[in-house]
Amino acid sequence: MSKKRGLSAEEKRIRMLEIFHNSKDFFQLKELEKIAPKEKGITMQSVKEVIQSLVDDHLVDSEKIGTSIYFWSFPSKAKNVKKRKLNDLQSEVDDCAKKLKKTEDAIAHESVGREANDERTETLSMLEQLLKQEEGLKKELQKYRDSDPEYIAQLKTETEELKSAINRWTENIYTLKSYIKNKFQMENEAIDQAFGIPSDLDYIE
Repeated sequence: MSKKRGLSAEEKRIRMLEIFHNSKDFFQLKELEKIAPKEKGITMQSVKEVIQSLVDDHLVDSEKIGTSIYFWSFPSKAKNVKKRKLNDLQSEVDDCAKKLKKTEDAIAHESVGREANDERTETLSMLEQLLKQEEGLKKELQKYRDSDPEYIAQLKTETEELKSAINRWTENIYTLKSYIKNKFQMENEAIDQAFGIPSDLDYIE
């Protein structure tokens, strides 16, 4: 004999709403924890969780009065929530329909002059072959890049620029060392040691 299946979360929500809608009354949590297991087969431990999910979905209202919290829901409440949800979904459907129509119009517009024919098929095939050929040539060219005069000239230019930058900073360091030496009467070795300047610092030819 198979074991009796427990109620799903949605079944619990439906049965809990029936308590409110059939009675059209106000309840405290402790009252629902007694009524729900007895009348609707909802375990007492899950009553609070079910109520909270219905409150979160605006299917059940709650209000703290004094030190007690009361819960209630009338049939019109669920109807209005469902109607509002239906309207929201309909708006989404309408938006999607508009976007779909716009996309279809764009496709139709872009498709003009691109109808399938022998000439178009042949042209696309030739284009594909040329693109593959171009890709192969690029790979082949990359192998010989180190021997490319333009590439070598570019490297020389970049090297000269780096050399100029290094010498410019070297000049700045010498100027700073001269200032420190005159201002604080320090020797070159002391300045180099204090600022981590290599003793063999020199210009690059």
